[in-house]
Amino acid sequence: MPAEKNKMSYYSLRLKELLNTSFPELSGNKNFIDRRGQLAAKVYNDAFIAGNTIEQCNKIAEHVLFEGLHFSKFDIVFKVVCNEFDTIMADEELRPFALKMLPFCSVLFEQYQLTDNFSDSPEYELLYTELTGTIQIWIEDNGLQ
Repeated sequence: MPAEKNKMSYYSLRLKELLNTSFPELSGNKNFIDRRGQLAAKVYNDAFIAGNTIEQCNKIAEHVLFEGLHFSKFDIVFKVVCNEFDTIMADEELRPFALKMLPFCSVLFEQYQLTDNFSDSPEYELLYTELTGTIQIWIEDNGLQ
């Protein structure tokens, strides 16, 4: 039975995949992953019992599973690094460098209302520009260490 405890639900695995890719700061939060995964499974089951189609049940469960996780701070930092600084480092260095820059850029994020729809707002381009400048200054001050 101890092996059963190590199994993750389908929804927990889906969430963990998203967190590993776009929310590395949350990827190690097992309680968050387990709670969200269990809640999504329960919501799916409740929706199915209520007579929804499987497609509708999945949509409802995914809404719960990914709530508040549509805009990623890491994704925009990674996008800036890939688009603006890809010529000064090797491809395999881009993600590690973006991970390194994420905490350095955190003060910029505090100046914005980061909703799920933030990437569609006019402020997105301003944040992108500020991130580019901040990372450029960091590189000038510290090199690519």
